[in-house]
Amino acid sequence: MTTTTVPSPTAGTGATAPARKRPGGRPRRRPTLTLYTALVIAWLMLPIAVMILFGFNDTRSKVNFTWQGFTLDWYRHLFAIPNLTAALVNSLTIALIVAVVATLLGTPLGLALGRYRFHGRGSTDLLMFAAIAAPEIALGAALLSLFIVLGVPRGYWTVVLAHVAFCIPYVAITVRARMAGHDPTLEEAARDLGAGPWTAFRLVTLPMLLPGVISGALLCFALSVDDFVITSFNAGRTVTFPLWVYSASRTGVPPQVNVMGTLIFVGGLIIAGANVLFSRRRAA
Repeated sequence: MTTTTVPSPTAGTGATAPARKRPGGRPRRRPTLTLYTALVIAWLMLPIAVMILFGFNDTRSKVNFTWQGFTLDWYRHLFAIPNLTAALVNSLTIALIVAVVATLLGTPLGLALGRYRFHGRGSTDLLMFAAIAAPEIALGAALLSLFIVLGVPRGYWTVVLAHVAFCIPYVAITVRARMAGHDPTLEEAARDLGAGPWTAFRLVTLPMLLPGVISGALLCFALSVDDFVITSFNAGRTVTFPLWVYSASRTGVPPQVNVMGTLIFVGGLIIAGANVLFSRRRAA
């Protein structure tokens, strides 16, 4: 009795066999890649962990670099330094205004770039990516020159305008990426069923774009709160949280800075988590 050998489908074709999978259908884990990923995440989280830890440090001097004991006093006296509190309020209010304005201006731009083809579309793309890729010191100096030429006194509102200028491209690109997965036939179907242009946009297109719009707004808020270089060029006498921390680092950063940074970090995690849950619920 002879046996027939069936050749492998991948034999002689140069194709590689698929990776082995567990009985459940999941691929086998690679411990080296898992360890590498864990080390990278640990390295990225180390500064944040140190910041959180030293928010509980029972320091008795202006220098908060050595562990002296555990305390919750800095959380109880979070707003004990008026200048620091005012700087934090400036950063948060500026970031909120910037997120709203940049989202309102960047969303139609991203929608137009993702939906329509028009003269100057390539130049607009180039301009947006150039604004993102350009060093912040160049953008800050350019905005400073513009304000000086126009005779605009530097202060709170010049910081707002500067932040809006460099945040709009982030919103537009985020919304445009969301538009890449948008099915235009859904809006056309709504129009065929009798919906007007605004009704079709409000009930069909906008809900699909909403995760991208929210992501762009959150990104603008984070960039504005975090920005130092552009703010330092255009702030005038206005002091934001990063500027205050930088100036205080010459004499000693108080523990309240660590506490405020911790609360901002935790607030960002909560907002990001809520955005993920919102997106998953809409997808379901």
